[in-house]
Parts: sequence; structure tokens; C-alpha cells
Amino acid sequence: MKPIRVLVVDDAVVVRKLLTTVIDDDPDLEVVGIAANGVIALGKIEQLKPDIVTLDIEMPEMDGITTLREIRKRDRSLPVIMFSTLTERGATSTLEALALGASDYVTKPANVGSVTAAMDAVRRELIPKIKAFCRKNVPPPPPPPMAAKFVPVPLTGRCDLVAIGSSTGGPNALATVIGQLPAGFDKPIVIAQHMPAVFTRYLAQRLDGGSKIRVREAEHGDMLEPGLALVAPGDHHMTLRRTAGGVTVVLDQKPPVNFCRPAVDVLFRSAAEVYGGDVLAVVLTGMGHDGRDGCATLKQRGATVIVQDQASSVVWGMPGAVHQSGLADATLPLDDVGHAITQRASGGARLRERI
Repeated sequence: MKPIRVLVVDDAVVVRKLLTTVIDDDPDLEVVGIAANGVIALGKIEQLKPDIVTLDIEMPEMDGITTLREIRKRDRSLPVIMFSTLTERGATSTLEALALGASDYVTKPANVGSVTAAMDAVRRELIPKIKAFCRKNVPPPPPPPMAAKFVPVPLTGRCDLVAIGSSTGGPNALATVIGQLPAGFDKPIVIAQHMPAVFTRYLAQRLDGGSKIRVREAEHGDMLEPGLALVAPGDHHMTLRRTAGGVTVVLDQKPPVNFCRPAVDVLFRSAAEVYGGDVLAVVLTGMGHDGRDGCATLKQRGATVIVQDQASSVVWGMPGAVHQSGLADATLPLDDVGHAITQRASGGARLRERI
């Protein structure tokens, strides 16, 4: 198999060196060119025909957002991974880039203490994404054995909570799904999206601005309310607790699960403890298998599970793991997921998988 050809676009010499070293260290990848700004990058894309581009957001002459717009005018399919800073400006620009068609993003390492640590951080975050985007048509490997055994239980017919998990490609998928919910939607929604702390606040704001229901980043002690979607803040697990006044949000910084915090499995297991089988779990696009074991726990209680299908997923890791484990009641195209949530939440019958 030929190496994946990567074009690195960044105006900082140190960052370009870091990226090229990490990428060229992997035998499956090769850096075919570098560019210090978007103007140079556009020329090199035409000349070198890379398989994927890593694109800095803040650059002179032509910044990353402008460059991305130009790339998408010429090529809708070329994967582009944004390289972003962990700042408010970086967060808003990254979410804008995702909305404009960027495949995903990687945050620049901060406060890692050494070049080796910085390289390890980039290697851990960037390399799997490059391979996932450039080898999307390769069938996914079988998921690892489930931690929980799936025991079929008849559906209860109730839906008192919608719990959603997502990762790579999730911001745009969430915008589609949440945007389809009607103004009168009367179930509480909890969302675990793999994102850094600063980013989740702006994600919630964007979702709120594009939907008919209320969306905001969760805070410790928040009460779940009908028609309110709460997004788990980055770097915090979100669980639920039933009190005399209702169900409240609990945030903590316990160790990551599946290398993630927030983790979908943590949220889903907590939902099962508080709501039993009266939950609709939704797993959208994302790398890895976070959410699968939580779905197994929910299914044991009689909950309903919907997953996004492979064709509409940016990466079919998380929903694919649930589907392949036999835990999904429906595997649907992204454009059908929001309508399916509305149907199930209103007491609709068991959902049928779209053929």
C-alpha cells in the first residue's frame, strides 16, 4: 500500500518541523510538501496532488479559513485537518472551519514541557485521523470484545431522556440532528462530544443559534429540563443524579475513559442508572468505540439505541462498533436521525432500519 501523501501548511517553522518529523516517522505516511501560507498551499495542492492537508488557522497573506474556502471551491473531497490553538479565538475559528467543510481538527500542544512530549501529543492526535480519513473505504476492524454482555429486553415504550454521543465529525452531525428537532420537543437531552474545554462552550452556542430548542454547555448542578440540551464541558465527565427536585448534572475530572473526558460510556451508564430503560441513546460519527459499552448497559435495561450509518459518518468507528455488536435498534443516515429522535420521543413504535 502506497504511503499517504500529506501537505503541511503552517507559517511557523518550528511547527512545520514538528509536524513533518511526526508524519515522516510513520512508514504509512510521507510529507510531500510544506507551505507557509494559504497562497503557497493552493499552488502546491495543484502541483503535488496530496491525499490530505494539515492546515494552520492563523497565517499571513491568506489565513486558514480563507484557504479552506478556496480548497472547497476546487475540491469537495480532499481531507483537510485544521491545526488549532486552545484559545477562544482558536475554538471559534475551528468550529467555523468545520462548518465550512474541514474534515476535523487537532489542537496544538500547550504546556507539554518538552519537544518529545509535544511530538507524542501530535502523534497521538493527528496520525490516527490522517489514516482514518485517507482510508475511509477500508472496512473497519472488528470491535474489541464488549465489557458488558448484551441481554435483549423488550422496549418499555417510554422515552424520558435523549442521550447523544459523538466525536470526529460530531459538531456538524450534531448541528444537523439538533436542528431537526421541533420547537415543542419536550424531552431533556444530554450530549457528550469529544472536544477540549474551551471548544464545547462555543459548540453549544452554535448549536443553540441553529436550533429551535435551547442548547448550552452544562454546569455542575444543572437541572435537566424538557426541551433543553446540555453539552458536557470539555475535560469533564458528565453524569446524572436523581434528587427530590428532579435529575441534576454532576461534573467531575475522574480519569479518562476510552482515552476521553468527557466519555460517552460514562454518560450512558449514568443515564441507565437514573432512567433505566426509558432512554433513547444516539451514537453519531466518531473514531474508536466510546459509547458501545454504555449502549450495552442501556440495552440491558430496555433502552432504544440509534446509530448513524457508515455512508453519512465522517468516521464510522463509534456508531460502527455499536452496530457491529448488535446493539442498534436502527442504523440511519444522518438526515434521518433527528426525525427518528422526534418519533421515538413522542412515543413512536420501534424504529426500522432504513435499507
